[in-house]
Amino acid sequence: MKYMNAAEILPSGLLQEIQCYIEGELLYIPKSESKQEWGAVSGSKRFYSERNSRIKELFYGGMLVEELAEKFGLSDSTIKKIIYQKK
Repeated sequence: MKYMNAAEILPSGLLQEIQCYIEGELLYIPKSESKQEWGAVSGSKRFYSERNSRIKELFYGGMLVEELAEKFGLSDSTIKKIIYQKK
């Protein structure tokens, strides 16, 4: 978290209004809640979720970790992380 001087970034009217409530103290302003989750806009979250589900399906269907790694272009350790993740 970076310290910023309100007098340098806020309009004077807004600064005066805030000074009615707090003056000479530190004030934390949280981020807005409108930020979307990672991958929600680009579709990458859905892509990876579907890919990982397919990897698990193939593994539990009998395909070996090495075969899955080759098929999906991932390392053996990444395939294992996907298969054994707790979700």
